[in-house]
Amino acid sequence: MKFILAKKIGMSQLFDEKGNVIPVTWVEAGPCFVTQIKTEDKDGYWAVQVGFEKKKKNIKKTEKGKEYKYLKEFRGSKEEVEKFKVGQKIDVSIFNEGDIVKVSGKSTGKGFQGVVKRWGFAGAPKTHGTKHTHRAPGAIGSAWPQRVWKGKKMPGRMGGERVTIKNLEIVKIEKDKNLMAIKGAVPGKRGNLLEIRAEEPKK
Repeated sequence: MKFILAKKIGMSQLFDEKGNVIPVTWVEAGPCFVTQIKTEDKDGYWAVQVGFEKKKKNIKKTEKGKEYKYLKEFRGSKEEVEKFKVGQKIDVSIFNEGDIVKVSGKSTGKGFQGVVKRWGFAGAPKTHGTKHTHRAPGAIGSAWPQRVWKGKKMPGRMGGERVTIKNLEIVKIEKDKNLMAIKGAVPGKRGNLLEIRAEEPKK
């Protein structure tokens, strides 16, 4: 059970031994601290709660438990969770270069969008008398039932949803700077909070 919270820095590129370009995303991973252990007897499930990025140095007694900007839980089995202790530090050193991970985060919000951008509709023909409806969705109803079917692809708010990308490889780790280079793109914009979990390599 290997996991860590990170912040997205931005995309860049590295070169392998053969000189091939590898597109990577640099992230600032940790350090995180275990703030609570959730047990099945008390909470109904087993999980490790970790805090990331302290808000301020001096915390009052009334603010105990709120000293971190981000708090996240990672569920696991009893055997996995019992290996952690409250106050334990989790940093980038738990991962190795070449590890396969899955990264979860909030995708970039794009606001209210039409069907062409949101769903990839082709739109109406650009010639032959088309007027003012080049990017319109077209008919949305049916003869029966006399209503719009639930789940119909329509204009609406796009992005800003939780997205998980699997089978990403860790290309480089800089332990002294808490930096990690992950092959490919990860969800969200710069400064976005990410959850990084280790997973079995794709067969």
